[in-house]
Amino acid sequence: MTYLCYIVVLITIAFSTNAEPTKLDWWQTDVIYQVYPRSFKDSNGDGIGDLKGIEEMAGHFQETGIGSIWLSPIFKSPMADFGYDISDFVSIDSIYGTMEDFLSLQKKLKSLGIRILLDFVPNHSSDEHEWFQKSVKKIDPYTEYYVWLDGKVDENGNKIPPNNWRNYFDGSAWEWSAERGQYYLHQFAAKQPDLNYNSPALLEEMKNVLRFWLDIGVDGFRIDALPFIIEDTKFEDESLIHSDIVDDNYTYALLDHKLSRDQPGTYKIVEEFRAVLDEYTNRDGNTRLMLVEAYASINYTMMYYSQQTRRAHMPFNFNFITYLNKTSSAFDIKNTINLWLDNMPPGQWANWVMGNHDNKRVASRFGQDMVDPMNTLATMLPGTAITYNGEEIGMADGTIRWDQTVDPFGRNGGMAKYEENSRDPCRTPFHWNDYQNAGFSTAQRTWLPVNSNHWYLNLAFQKACLRSHYQTYKSLLRLRSSPTIALGNLTMHTLSDWILILTRQLEGHETFYIVLNVGTEQEAITLNEHFKDVPLYMIVRTSSINSWHAENDYIDTTKPLAMRPKSSLVLSY
Repeated sequence: MTYLCYIVVLITIAFSTNAEPTKLDWWQTDVIYQVYPRSFKDSNGDGIGDLKGIEEMAGHFQETGIGSIWLSPIFKSPMADFGYDISDFVSIDSIYGTMEDFLSLQKKLKSLGIRILLDFVPNHSSDEHEWFQKSVKKIDPYTEYYVWLDGKVDENGNKIPPNNWRNYFDGSAWEWSAERGQYYLHQFAAKQPDLNYNSPALLEEMKNVLRFWLDIGVDGFRIDALPFIIEDTKFEDESLIHSDIVDDNYTYALLDHKLSRDQPGTYKIVEEFRAVLDEYTNRDGNTRLMLVEAYASINYTMMYYSQQTRRAHMPFNFNFITYLNKTSSAFDIKNTINLWLDNMPPGQWANWVMGNHDNKRVASRFGQDMVDPMNTLATMLPGTAITYNGEEIGMADGTIRWDQTVDPFGRNGGMAKYEENSRDPCRTPFHWNDYQNAGFSTAQRTWLPVNSNHWYLNLAFQKACLRSHYQTYKSLLRLRSSPTIALGNLTMHTLSDWILILTRQLEGHETFYIVLNVGTEQEAITLNEHFKDVPLYMIVRTSSINSWHAENDYIDTTKPLAMRPKSSLVLSY
């Protein structure tokens, strides 16, 4: 089968090396690869991925050129939200294995030169956590570990929640505890009670969680759902986004969440967490990385960067997920790139995220032909590239029926809305080969059904092809070793609504031209009409699988360069 690519990338390389580039840290040069453990590789035939499965397939990271992996939660959990409801922050859930399995995986990765990051979930625990059970009973110091409030009484004498706040999955953000006689806050599911960071004892507990894993030797953390960890302590009602909307007293998206998230105190907690990581960095000089998840407006997001105070190394850049789709133009892409770069504080480092376990996959959001162009953008732009497992082979969202839906966000919406809300389709098992269950598991049934297209869209097949999404991805990662990609400047040119060219330059090193046709029709451009300094010929360094041109082809810059719809090239000279 022939695979297709969508972004034309022209990379111009000058091979003199008379300038000594600045040395970057590991997290600035590594590609960070998200592993969703439930869906990566099942080693024991129970239909669920596990730590031994990741260790078994660890060679994939090294062969591909991955420098660091980030594991979604592997901690003890009732799995009400598939690991984001943690009942013990310092234990491995038996579904995934044991602490010995984790240490074995860590040792394997270290032998391959690959770093490991863990998910840290500070906003909430499981309601089955020992802390919460003791908080319900008002056993100190746990009494104040969670956010508890008395309720109100309505005109009919019925007890009602303290305010109108909603949880992210829809419905009230408050749950009544008959035993304690108060409501507790849960900004996500009812089985995920919010932790109270106004308690110094709770904050120290969570800092000790970080220290536990850092003592074991992890290289850093991705920190989950940070905008929610601090609330306005007056606990007043939130207003409707639009006053003319009829409130259904249920839907999260109807309220303007100015009181329940993005509070100034959030950044103080970030500084506390960063100080813990720096304790370990300062001991041996090896940076412990802090990446933070914040789906927030650009001004709030940028405040997570370290400026006058030490905060995160980087907040995730979700702008490609938030603002772009399959009809986006070259101008849209350019503006989305600039939105991050223009707002990023001086001296900080960018990153580029195309997908994750909470959003539609690139192939489903942009179309299968845009897989290579989007991977090209993620890897060739200045900054760190972050890849969700499966994007390197162009996996698409699976088809999940209502009776197969397990995501609480999907199930809360009911049968009528589950397809709109469910995150299950982007979490289906990895496609290793065309065998049963795509080589993911020997089980008769897997926790989510494997995408039916695995018979032709899988890693083994793509590795055997001269041109495939995987081969393009590997080539892009090899090109990241160029000092120009690491440190060079960026210039963007929109030659039409659909042609975007990115230029990467660094004196004394390669010059790269990244050309994208993101439209639905073939385009032709003559490079030397737009760039007078280009040589007569350039060589193709890598290309999207739908490109007319293959690696090592020569391009005459004085003649029209044909660009198929949604294709990409990387050229050099």
